[in-house]
Amino acid sequence: MKMDLKNQKRMAAEILGCGQNRVWIDPNRIEDLADAITRADIRTAIESGTIRAAPKQGISRGRTRHNLAQRRKGRQRGPGSRKGRAGARSPTKRDWIQTIRPIRSELRELRDSGKISKTVYREFYMKAKGGVFKNRAHLVSHLKADGHLQEGQ
Repeated sequence: MKMDLKNQKRMAAEILGCGQNRVWIDPNRIEDLADAITRADIRTAIESGTIRAAPKQGISRGRTRHNLAQRRKGRQRGPGSRKGRAGARSPTKRDWIQTIRPIRSELRELRDSGKISKTVYREFYMKAKGGVFKNRAHLVSHLKADGHLQEGQ
């Protein structure tokens, strides 16, 4: 018959400052503990090593490390893993800045080098502001198509 050491376990948990599940009782010395009914008896048992607090259980980070390594390679970033709209992952303003700055700098260079006039510059600047061109190459192709730039330029 198994001895009921519920009270001893409870007192040991309070003394050790841990949960009852972490209280370890030496299976070879269980008979001695049946008589231990005071806290002093439990403290003596702890000092003698009959009762111990089992080490805390950790949580392995192995899976997390593996997943992070995969993400660094670009995996696990598909539409099923995304929450929020596209503008939450990369702000739409930042996208616009990265589009408009090169276009405006290209227009400035063309105007300053005399390849386009001030009026053409202003016309295409305003078109760029309206979002007509998606990148530098697109702007240049429009300038060529409208006859403002020669093919060699």
